[in-house]
This record gives sequence, structure tokens and C-alpha cells, in this order.
Amino acid sequence: MRCLIHPLLRKLNLPPQHVPGRGTPSKGAVLSPKHLFLRRSCSAGPGLVTATDMVSYWQKVFETNGIPEAQESSQYIVSFVLGAKTFQSLDSKSLHTPLTALQQEQIQQLSHKRLQRMPVQYVLGEWDFQDLTLKMRPPVFIPRPETEGRVIAMDKEEAAVDLTRENAHRLHLQERIHIIHQDVSHSSAKQLLLWGPVDVIVSNPPYVFHEDMASLDAEILRYEDLDALDGGDDGMRAIKTILALAPSLLKVSGSVFLEVDPRHPGMVEHWLQAHPDLLLTLRAIHKDFCGKPRFLHIQKQSS
Repeated sequence: MRCLIHPLLRKLNLPPQHVPGRGTPSKGAVLSPKHLFLRRSCSAGPGLVTATDMVSYWQKVFETNGIPEAQESSQYIVSFVLGAKTFQSLDSKSLHTPLTALQQEQIQQLSHKRLQRMPVQYVLGEWDFQDLTLKMRPPVFIPRPETEGRVIAMDKEEAAVDLTRENAHRLHLQERIHIIHQDVSHSSAKQLLLWGPVDVIVSNPPYVFHEDMASLDAEILRYEDLDALDGGDDGMRAIKTILALAPSLLKVSGSVFLEVDPRHPGMVEHWLQAHPDLLLTLRAIHKDFCGKPRFLHIQKQSS
């Protein structure tokens, strides 16, 4: 094996023509795995490759290939291989201790998945949600921190139901959650009623406008369940069903919390006003981390 000259390449043992910014493919082109394979240099050895080196290198590769959140992606992957939740939680020794050949190979394999636009949560196979660590597999939705709390869980997709059961058993919560494999409909409401009126309904329903489906990010189009995203022409097909069922499922003053498209708050309010018999009122609109109105609090009134 020939010795490499560039200092960073000597650490990573990568051909110079594939250093990001130096003869790499144009943005959007995925680098060939054989060119990114991390081999041991004849002069440097694996001792010069640290966690910091790896994050720096893969961040540049991700940026070159147009991968969103390039720095965060590389940090999560490297910290995961090192047994940490976040890169920031690694101490100085962990950051600068030489990586083993096995660790380098694991980082490489996970990074190639990210290059295929697989979301980091699926790449790692797990994700923290509040104080729980949940297993993640496509096409099951990735939990967001804005929506939490369930006693009865319902989904029409078998993959989502199976993974929910698996996570419940792993976390010893199987006695506290009832999982129903069925679509949300008037017939399924009868099953829910067997568990009595509920205090809260929380849903992340299909809400994407059908015309917007083709423009979704590659991470979503390739790995998530598109049927669980398409909300029909106005994005409100499932939302209307949930709201129509809510009065029969909720206790008086019970609440519905929905994740929606930023265009939906006004549409939902208008729809509720057109259906006063439902006795539902839009109480609050909450913004997401980007400042967009994405979460609705709807409350059942007393008759």
C-alpha cells in the first residue's frame, strides 16, 4: 500500500482526489463506497484517527453531497459508535483517543447509509424520546418532542404497531399501553369506546397536501410511509375524521392535540365553525421550533 502525503488523508487513508473540495463529485453526487473506505496507512496507522477527525471528515463529505444537517449527522454517528448519546457528552479523552479499525469501519458503514439520505434516527436504529430510548425502523414515523403521551395507540400500519409493541416491552410499559391495529374510522371508534371516555387525543395524522407530496425531502420520500403523510387535496382528510369522532371519545373538557400543516389552523377553525354540532373549539395554536404554526389544541365544550 502506498503512503499518503496529505496530513488528513494520512490519518484517514483516503485518496487525495476524493477529499471534499478537491476533485470530489459535484454537490448531490454520492461518493463511491470503495473510495471512502477507511484503510490503515502504512506509515500512520489507525492511531492518528480520532473522533474529532472523523466528524470533521464526514461533515465535509455530507456537505459535498448535499446531505442536510451535515455536522449533526456526523456527530451523532461518531458518538453512537463510541457509546455516547451526543458528541457534546464525550470527554476530551474520548475525543482524542485513537479509534480502532472496527470503530472506523462502523462509522463508515453508518455514514454510507446517511449518504443515501436515510434519516439519522433510522441509521442509528434508535432515538431518544423524552426519557425513553426507542427503537427506530423505516417506515415508522420518528417521534418528535412536541407530541407525547399515549394510553391507547392506534395505527393502520402493521410495521408501526409491531414496533410500538416491541418498544413497550423493551421499556416494560406493556401494561400501560393498549395497542390497536386499525385505521381511524367510525368503526374503530367503537373499539376505543370500550376503554371509556378519554382525557386527551394526540395525533400526528396524514396532513401533507397531495400536490406537495412530490416535493418532500428525499429522507421522507425514500424511507417514510407515504400513505401516512398524504392528507388528500386539502391535507385534512384524516383531520376531519378525527375531529368528527372526537366528541364521542372525549370526556367533557377533553382535548385534541393535532400536528398539522402551517396552512391548516385557519382551515380547521373554519371547518369547526361550520360544524357546531361537534361542540369543539380551537383553543390554541402552537408553533414548532422553526416558528411555524403546527400544533392545534382543540377542546370539547359542555353540551
